[in-house]
Amino acid sequence: MANDDRPVLIYTTFPALADAKRVGEALVAARLAACINMFPGMISVFEWKGAREEANEVAMIIKTRAGLTEAVLKETKRLHPYELPALLVLPAEGGSAEYCGWIVSQTRSPEQQ
Repeated sequence: MANDDRPVLIYTTFPALADAKRVGEALVAARLAACINMFPGMISVFEWKGAREEANEVAMIIKTRAGLTEAVLKETKRLHPYELPALLVLPAEGGSAEYCGWIVSQTRSPEQQ
């Protein structure tokens, strides 16, 4: 598998399920992501602008290929409701060849951008 075709998981969070669905559906429709997984019901505790915060959030995993990482990050940030969205790239090691191939088949190549 070519380096740009290796699977990558991108982690982010949203304030509500509707926001996560909107962004996830846009990424899949644009063929920037093969699949997104949403996990509602997460509670986050963090400091923001000097104050301790607690928030209900929805975690999202975006499944894409390495060559699309920058495009996915840029589009997710553009569509995201947060001022500073959590965007973490998690390279995947291994996995079934068939599933990794499916990710490639469901996303556009970086040259098609």
